[in-house]
Amino acid sequence: MKALYAQSGGVTSVINASAYGVLDEARKNGLEIYVGINGVTGILKEKFLDANDLDIEFLKYTPAGAFGSCRKKLKNDADVEKLFEIFRKNDIRYFFYNGGNDSMDTAWRLQLEAQKRGYELKVVGVPKTIDNDLPHTDHCPGFGSAAKYIAIAMMEAAFDLRSMYVDSTQVFVMEIMGRHAGWLAASAGLGWINGIGADVILLPEQPFNKDEFLGTVDRVISQKGYCAIAVAEGLKYPDGFFVSDMGFTDSFGNRQLGGVGFTIAGMVRSELGLKTHVAIPDYLQRSGRHIASATDVEEAEMCGRMAVRYALEDNYGVMVTMERVNDEPYQIRYSSVPLNLVAEQTKMLPKDFFDKYAVTDKFFKYALPLIKGEPYPPFRNGLPEYKLLNLK
Repeated sequence: MKALYAQSGGVTSVINASAYGVLDEARKNGLEIYVGINGVTGILKEKFLDANDLDIEFLKYTPAGAFGSCRKKLKNDADVEKLFEIFRKNDIRYFFYNGGNDSMDTAWRLQLEAQKRGYELKVVGVPKTIDNDLPHTDHCPGFGSAAKYIAIAMMEAAFDLRSMYVDSTQVFVMEIMGRHAGWLAASAGLGWINGIGADVILLPEQPFNKDEFLGTVDRVISQKGYCAIAVAEGLKYPDGFFVSDMGFTDSFGNRQLGGVGFTIAGMVRSELGLKTHVAIPDYLQRSGRHIASATDVEEAEMCGRMAVRYALEDNYGVMVTMERVNDEPYQIRYSSVPLNLVAEQTKMLPKDFFDKYAVTDKFFKYALPLIKGEPYPPFRNGLPEYKLLNLK
């Protein structure tokens, strides 16, 4: 039986660990496994990689999407028809799609279409998103490593700020990914477990009040002389409008955001007269494999393996999930949820995980196990030794 794996959406530092899990488990179970280059975009062009004899050990240490990703929405019936022509031509009977909210929508649509057409295709979604906003799962592969990166970056930036604020920058602003949910921005507060972190965290779940925010910054400055701010890109005003709306959408209809860090810094500078500095980790936060979380890497691989196991057990049309069994010691179990319950849905940061501009003990209890451990990649010449595949 032939199986196809592909990556979709924004990449992470551990999506390739999931790829390793899928490919290794498929080969162990006698499936003939191929990879679609650049997600459904490449599949529509029949860009496949034969992974049956591919050396895949390097995948566990490789950042971003080793096989290329995409942000393509199946806009019309012609695309769907073409995909099924290709599936039939190549006798693809298993499809593992590794992605986030929009990718699960694509996976669900393909499963429905297969049923309508009477074509035997078993689709299983492998979760992935640094935003951690997929519902019906305790957390998502990719989040733990991105959260670790953000927490460390904010800690070190706060040390820099503390060193220089007397006659230089007084307010540091870090703009963090997170369109609708503030899981990743909240992680900027995790450093406080070791003594230093974000002083003010601005989340999409907390409507932005300019006067209240400026008053808080002013108080922090009066107390310690400097203020480190984390702001999620999806910060909203009380009326629901994004603070950083750029005025256009992507192919999935998502509003394109950017520049909220500079907007916030501008307010502080003009209203409080303080010197500011803005940093945007951008791609760095999602592909920082050099400081990934061991928990995240291990769970990403297992999500890939479980996807194959579920498909072989005739549990398909689902996404792999993780259920938390215990916090101390940390323990999870793997399960699944129908794709239609995940597609285009968003899990917000619970209200008891934050208090105005800070995270609560409940968030620390939730997030700290997810960032544990350092599975460093191999180094050569003082740098990570990452392998590049020829995808042409």
